[in-house]
Amino acid sequence: MTAPTKADRQTLKLAEALDEIGVSRAAFYRMRARGKAPRHLKLPNGQIRIRRADLDAWFDACEVPEAC
Repeated sequence: MTAPTKADRQTLKLAEALDEIGVSRAAFYRMRARGKAPRHLKLPNGQIRIRRADLDAWFDACEVPEAC
């Protein structure tokens, strides 16, 4: 097993992630309620963080194959 890299440990604040994916906070919470949001961490103070690796994996999973 390899040690996690610095990029694997990098976390984004919710506002940073929302800006990157281009959705509102309300849309994120709707996606979260439906189980469609990227994996995220909820800190003891209630703030949400999203790991860079989880956001990248979520983007990859959203990719739709081209239709011929």
